[in-house]
Amino acid sequence: MGDREKSSADGSAAASGWPTVGPTDRCPCLSGNTYGDCCGPFHTGERQAPTAERLMRSRYSAFVRGDAAYLLATWHPSTRPAAADLQLDPDQRWYRLDILQRTGGGMLDSTGTVEFVARYRLGGERGGRGERGELHETSTFEKVDGQWFYRAG
Repeated sequence: MGDREKSSADGSAAASGWPTVGPTDRCPCLSGNTYGDCCGPFHTGERQAPTAERLMRSRYSAFVRGDAAYLLATWHPSTRPAAADLQLDPDQRWYRLDILQRTGGGMLDSTGTVEFVARYRLGGERGGRGERGELHETSTFEKVDGQWFYRAG
């Protein structure tokens, strides 16, 4: 997601300016659930995303939180970048995800696509007047040994 990616690939969002999301906060993926009932268990490894769309939403939430480790772990091995090449930018604040369409990607499928628009702001504080942009992408996903992976967008 996005070419402007700057931060550590070890997944630590620490004091680098990334938003923190608690278990009772609204999930960044805008599913309507709390983070603890939605993407949080995927990020901690407690559960795996059961569908391509759920993986897409959890990856979006990982971008919001600056969780590079989760992004790398859910990237298909054949297309995964080296950890050093994934740099998330804390000045790029993702604030809205709209799922437009999906094909396949269900619990019984082995492949799927999710078309989405993710909106962000560059620079400025969260809610500030930074430059706005959006990423419109159709991502492809593949299930390997029961686990969904992002392949490409």
